[in-house]
Amino acid sequence: MKLTIERAELLRSLNHVQSVVERRNTIPILSNVLIEASGSTLRLTATDMDIAIVESVAASIGTEGATTAPAHTLYDIVRKLPDGAQVELGKEEDRLELRSGRSRFTLQTLPTEDFPVMTGGDMPHTFSLGAEVLRGIVDRTRFAISTEETRYYLNGIYLHGADNIMRAVATDGHRLARVETPLPQGAEGMPGVIVPRKTVGELRKLIDETDGDVEIALSETKIRYAFDKVELTSKLIDGTFPDYERVIPAGNTKMMQVDCKAFSDAVDRVSTIATEKMRAVKMAIAPGIMTLSASSQDSGSAVEEIEIGYDNDALEIGFNSRYLLDISGQIESGQARFEMADASSPTIVRDVEDDSALYVLMPMRV
Repeated sequence: MKLTIERAELLRSLNHVQSVVERRNTIPILSNVLIEASGSTLRLTATDMDIAIVESVAASIGTEGATTAPAHTLYDIVRKLPDGAQVELGKEEDRLELRSGRSRFTLQTLPTEDFPVMTGGDMPHTFSLGAEVLRGIVDRTRFAISTEETRYYLNGIYLHGADNIMRAVATDGHRLARVETPLPQGAEGMPGVIVPRKTVGELRKLIDETDGDVEIALSETKIRYAFDKVELTSKLIDGTFPDYERVIPAGNTKMMQVDCKAFSDAVDRVSTIATEKMRAVKMAIAPGIMTLSASSQDSGSAVEEIEIGYDNDALEIGFNSRYLLDISGQIESGQARFEMADASSPTIVRDVEDDSALYVLMPMRV
């Protein structure tokens, strides 16, 4: 195998694929990237057995062939080469030789036949979503994904169809994010699936560089995203997502509207005093005004007032400041609406100008 490729092209593709490779691997071949050269295309593949990323890139192929090489080491080498450099790759017996200018590197390889092939199998449900739509779905839900491994069925985004609507839901038991978009053609009858947190993170990085459509194919056990010259295939979480509709309150009648930037800035300032463990901020709400406060035995106390739109009974309610800031960051119109009942019941937060997203926040005792 011999080929020449422009450094920037190789670096971009290596950056995409190497990020799925775990830094510590008990199976040596999983530390490697599969390199395949044929025709005028270099194809790079990396996997951790749960996710596989395949990317094709144009290259000048002298001799066709395939090998594997340490993913992170190869990426670091190419990253440190000068801009505009040409990179020559060649396989010599059990070694990969990389040349660029006056630099020369030799890397140990492993047999290509040891590299695991992650096949998608039959994926009967296929549809497309615009990259911008997909970015919006991911950004407005992934912050609520649980990191608690014992509740593994919450460690991802639940994607399902209902009444000509596609819904993406994530929750960690303290907050919930639900985003809706019109059900794409081809998604009718799709099963409800849970896309793992790591897959969501890799997908978000990949779709940052495209504006076209993303082809999505899925079965009950796997999902595949394909766009440009990248293909991401992932196993799905084998579990049952809880009936999230039960935690979305229906009778919250106390409505408050607030400027999102003023609110998040005030929460951020006041929470400086809150203890690291609790991060609790109290909201004392009265007609026209909200008083935010936090206190800590070690640090002291903080109070700040902001103007709001509210004409109901006075209410005091507490929340985790981090959760308030996460949700505020998703309000694009600049105006957030809080729908409340009392100090111990879940609160709904929405973007005043966008009904496609809904957030539920559990209060804290303060």
